Amino acid sequence: MAREPVDRDLLDEQLAYYRARAPEYDEWFLRTGRYDRGVQATRDWFAEVAEVERALDRFAPRGQVLELAAGTGWWTARLARYAGALTAVDASPETIERNRVRMKAMNLALPTYVQADLFAWQPVVAYDAVFFGFWLSHVPEEHFAAFWQLVRNALAPGGRVFFVDSRRDPQSTAHDHVLDDGDVQWRRLNDGRRFRVVKRFYDPLELEETLRRLGWQAVVRTTARYFLIGEAS
Repeated sequence: MAREPVDRDLLDEQLAYYRARAPEYDEWFLRTGRYDRGVQATRDWFAEVAEVERALDRFAPRGQVLELAAGTGWWTARLARYAGALTAVDASPETIERNRVRMKAMNLALPTYVQADLFAWQPVVAYDAVFFGFWLSHVPEEHFAAFWQLVRNALAPGGRVFFVDSRRDPQSTAHDHVLDDGDVQWRRLNDGRRFRVVKRFYDPLELEETLRRLGWQAVVRTTARYFLIGEAS
């Protein structure tokens, strides 16, 4: 049975934020609008994005691949280059639709889309690789072990995990966002609406050790400023 979230209201608010943010989510990745920190910062950002992409290329997620929190499809499109079959799970129908449009525009085979709450969903198929981008930081501490159990349940024997997430850098977020010290942050949309989200930042060595205690072998590293990259089995 799925574990009931300690603060369902917070998780519902987090989902509401990402549903409402779907039309402007790509501004963050593309460093436009409120996320534009100048020419050099943009160059640095995309140099580090390329570093993550090269790491994913080396990982080469082949066979049956599962993407959790697939979002608008930036990573879905890259996973499609390797996967024999791809399943993309996200709780937001708005982001799934944008993901679908992106894949069609790139003339890529559409994944099997699943709209589901990742705090309740359980896989029914075994996968050779599981990927999640910028999701682990949104998992509350109380649900960390349960999430990794979900990942374990999703993997076929010999299966592998690749993930990427944010480092704590004030320039990675919008001009009008403040990075607080706690695990809950306020996020603002372009129209001024504000939402609470879970946002946890990890030290690579501490994350490796936490995963080791859960029975995983993991290697976690960082890019120069913005990203954390992990592989686990």
